[in-house]
Amino acid sequence: MQIANPIYDVVFKYLMQNNEVAILILSTILEEEILALDLLPQETAVKLENRPFTVYRLDFSARIKTGSGEEQHVIIEIQKAKFAADIMRFRRYLGDQYSKGFPAEGGKAPKAIPIISIYFLGYKLEHTTSSVIKVYRTYRDGVTGEELPKREEFIESLTHDSIVIQIPYLGPKRRNATERLLAIFDQHRKVERDAHLLDVDEKDYPEEYRKVMRRLNGAVSEPTIRRTMEVEDEILAELEDIERQLAGKEKIIEHKERVIEEKDQVIEEKDQVIEEKDQVIEERDQVIEERDQVIEEKDQVIESKDRIIEGNAKAIEEKNRELAEKDRLIAKLSGK
Repeated sequence: MQIANPIYDVVFKYLMQNNEVAILILSTILEEEILALDLLPQETAVKLENRPFTVYRLDFSARIKTGSGEEQHVIIEIQKAKFAADIMRFRRYLGDQYSKGFPAEGGKAPKAIPIISIYFLGYKLEHTTSSVIKVYRTYRDGVTGEELPKREEFIESLTHDSIVIQIPYLGPKRRNATERLLAIFDQHRKVERDAHLLDVDEKDYPEEYRKVMRRLNGAVSEPTIRRTMEVEDEILAELEDIERQLAGKEKIIEHKERVIEEKDQVIEEKDQVIEEKDQVIEERDQVIEERDQVIEEKDQVIESKDRIIEGNAKAIEEKNRELAEKDRLIAKLSGK
């Protein structure tokens, strides 16, 4: 049997628009019984930062029955992404659900309700090869470490549980019900020369999953779906080309940043040399200033000594005059 490839957004949307099929898929992934499911009008194919849609989103309002038998109203948010960076860019859209809330019974004020996010990734994560990753929160006492069984509405409105499905790791190995059902995404089954189709054997799937096969088989004969898949291929090829160009530009930018960094380092080294030279000049000027001060002090000493010598010379001259006068008087007395 040939089925339409649900990795395409248009096929995935067609699949999930069937309420019975959507309940089967979501209840199998969540491992919770879904009592009621409604597709909300938030289905989006978003243009991100001048790029066509690469993240596809569907929102469901669900009433589930937990393992403890408790009924709970939740929002199930599905996001499909073809490129790794796109989910992170798309995170701001998740906040819309928290801020808007949903009407409560009896016309009461809008009430924030728990969100369960399911991510279908068309690429591989960096550190794990698990096909299905469940990120569930637990409440623990921060002092004792004891797990707290009861959930709080305030906390539930702030955080959410997540399930991440890595489509590239969905292969022939089917270890539980989730992997058996998600085998419909197994890209190893693509029909040669037509990636829009997967070749599956209906007998490989349990009876309860065959309705999913038949739904996807019905999509094959829908010409609108075929044309939309071709458009998605064109957009994806364009995006891949843009990604390659961006990668090339990022390498050029990285190279230029390295050159700038090296130049900055050279400038910093030159500035350091100039600073050291300025310090040497400053030290030399200080030495010259100290030397000039010493010379000035020596000149003052010499000037002082010269004054002393000049004073001594005058004293000697005065004494010589006195001696000459004495000699004259003695000579005069001797002449008598």
